[in-house]
Amino acid sequence: MGGAAGMRGKAPDADDDMGLATRAAWLYHAGGLTQSEVAARLKIANVKAHRLIARATRAGLVRVFVDGPIGGCIALEERLASRFGLRLCRVVPGVDPAPRGGLPLAALGPAAASFLHGVLERGEHAIIGMGHGRTLAAAIDHLPRIATPEVRFVSLLGGLPRWMSSNPFDVIHRLAEKTGAEAWLVPVPFFANSAADRDVLLRQRGIAEALELAARATLCMAGVGEVVGEALLIASGMVSAEEAASVHAAGAVGELLGHYFDADGALVATPLHERVVALPPASWRGRDVVAVAGGPSKPAAIRAVLNSRLVNGLITDEPTARRLVAEEPARASKEREPPCTRKPKTSAMPSRHAGSAVAS
Repeated sequence: MGGAAGMRGKAPDADDDMGLATRAAWLYHAGGLTQSEVAARLKIANVKAHRLIARATRAGLVRVFVDGPIGGCIALEERLASRFGLRLCRVVPGVDPAPRGGLPLAALGPAAASFLHGVLERGEHAIIGMGHGRTLAAAIDHLPRIATPEVRFVSLLGGLPRWMSSNPFDVIHRLAEKTGAEAWLVPVPFFANSAADRDVLLRQRGIAEALELAARATLCMAGVGEVVGEALLIASGMVSAEEAASVHAAGAVGELLGHYFDADGALVATPLHERVVALPPASWRGRDVVAVAGGPSKPAAIRAVLNSRLVNGLITDEPTARRLVAEEPARASKEREPPCTRKPKTSAMPSRHAGSAVAS
């Protein structure tokens, strides 16, 4: 958090004013002071305290998590957990309009960040494996800074796209910046050019060590991909449109960590699996594997991955959750499940600062 603003004998510059805005936001959200009390503490007018707090919020310095059960979403969580054998299921209200390609990042980003922040605060996992993609990148955007030097993060897959102009969404690197934790990358393409090339890459010392660490991760978080259409793997050049069309023709509906599943959750036979540099599905069991995914085009892909029973956790938004359970009569769903509503009290994290927001 920035220190008190102002330099003796000078009007505060823009950086000083932003520092003051951060201090005001911290006192208001994390400290629980009223705007009048913030003004008195900082020796400024009430109206300026209001403007500073609003400025900090507009600048993205305040990350707000809503802690506790969300009315209307609990029934969806229970049905999804029962249907797919999930140990963890979090459903959050949708936020319209959904940005960028229909992905509900405004809903999923804070939800996944809240989950991960709670995990880090409770010290539940010493090694955490992470995928990449737009949804997990949004989660890291919303994650407040938290010092966890005892945790190790490791990438679950190769992260280099074929087209360097595309965004590789280096989630691991940004996690290290926000937590001070040790981070392990897998600096090779997600898919090797051939199975033989993959074998060579896996024998390289740094790559082998990173994937060995990934195999010891007790928590893994990853996004779910579509097979064709707006699939990230196609957009980033990791998989060609022709390759995607071929695996789609073989029955693939959803993708997780470079592995393709049909509607029943069975792995599809494809040469891509012989070339992927990622933690293999055979090693997913015995750990917490949490999928973070949502959007109008994703339910079929998410359902396919969940049907594999290799994933035991899901974080999604309410519209996606409703589509995932849509096999039941729509009228029954409407009768039993009112729309998700937020509790009036907000908090920055499910933690020692319950009831406060974090200025990060």
